[in-house]
Amino acid sequence: MLTVGIGSSFAHFSETVSQEVVNAFKKDFSGAQDVSWESGKTFAKATFKMNDQVMFAYYSKEGELQATTRNIISAQLPINLLADLKKSYGQYWITDLFEMAANSSTSYYITLQDGEQNVILRSNGAAGWEVYKKEKKAI
Repeated sequence: MLTVGIGSSFAHFSETVSQEVVNAFKKDFSGAQDVSWESGKTFAKATFKMNDQVMFAYYSKEGELQATTRNIISAQLPINLLADLKKSYGQYWITDLFEMAANSSTSYYITLQDGEQNVILRSNGAAGWEVYKKEKKAI
């Protein structure tokens, strides 16, 4: 019964995703559910649920895990990043926030808006924020 359940979790993937990538994913995320695949020119992206959370895994065409991401809420940020955000960007509101795990490190990306501009900040670990991209809002 368990084999049938796990097998059906991995049954929905695009024909353009190689079996090597699918096998690597099964090994890395054996408890994954509701898996769907997208294929780009240089990567394959799995969207799946694990522990009731939607996650994304990016694989090279050779089946090597490149990164894993998940959307988070601001309360899930390390405390010093959250404090720095409130201090420096308190007048902005958050439109997107995700955590990315790659190469044994964790980064955070956050998109902020105010009335005039969008700002994307990046953090490598919990050391602080840096401006990744800034753009004026279209009027």
